[in-house]
Amino acid sequence: MKRTLVIGASTNPDRYSFKAINRLVQHGHEVLALGLKTGEVAGVVFDTEKQLYKDIDTVTLYVGPQNQTDYMDYIESLRPRRVIFNPGTENTVFEQRLRIKGIQTEQACTLVLLATDLYDTL
Repeated sequence: MKRTLVIGASTNPDRYSFKAINRLVQHGHEVLALGLKTGEVAGVVFDTEKQLYKDIDTVTLYVGPQNQTDYMDYIESLRPRRVIFNPGTENTVFEQRLRIKGIQTEQACTLVLLATDLYDTL
């Protein structure tokens, strides 16, 4: 399975990033997580500092557009195949910037993509 980086990871079970990490692990994906606080969900330990991860296929965002500026250069430097902008994270300026660099963008819900078996096909 391809590596997914969850940005905006949370240990709060009510947060969608928490649910996404669980669901990604259940579907057999290798998951890395970046959060503001240390934590662990489904055996995935969060980093709180940006790491230069290798071979990231997908970045799934759970950080609102107002807080994405600090992540733009970082995400581009990872050279993922795609970035998923989950509901509430849509950012047309950042999406255009990624597409110019050859990175696919999706305005979609990671949970829905996994539930409908579209996560691996898009």
